[in-house]
Amino acid sequence: MRVLYRAGQLWQALTATPAIEDLHRASEVLSPQLMALFLNQPAREQVHSLRVFMRLRGDGVKSSDLLAAALLHDVGKGRYPLKIWERVLVVIGQALVVRPGVAKDLGEPRGWKRPFVIARQHASWGAEMAAAAGATPLTVELIRRHHDPLAAAPNHPDDQLLRRLQILDHSS
Repeated sequence: MRVLYRAGQLWQALTATPAIEDLHRASEVLSPQLMALFLNQPAREQVHSLRVFMRLRGDGVKSSDLLAAALLHDVGKGRYPLKIWERVLVVIGQALVVRPGVAKDLGEPRGWKRPFVIARQHASWGAEMAAAAGATPLTVELIRRHHDPLAAAPNHPDDQLLRRLQILDHSS
């Protein structure tokens, strides 16, 4: 079942085009500077982020910080854009060998380790980029932590928002 899910993700990445009406909805939440940051992402990242965003909106989420983080959580990947084959390599590598904690010590994104470093570092890069573009501190923190492990039932309200982002990020 997981293989079919990943195959579907690959197909979506190859054919992704954001819908104009979804981009309009995103612009209602993001400032012009943050919208420019969002639009600087590859189409496949925009579509993924819009999917997370629309599911949150469909669930009645009103937190502008969470909605903005949903749209911007992967902008750090734009610092060193991944090719499709590199994305596939990361998924396979993380499933078989390279755990996310290992990649933090790999250094600069060069050579064979490039996609693993990008996968590991994109959250902190994205948080820096969002902060520089004027995102709120909570939005920046949600972006920075969107891959961090959390307790099964987080108590802090910010962690509860983060949990919702993580669940939808991994299923969209």
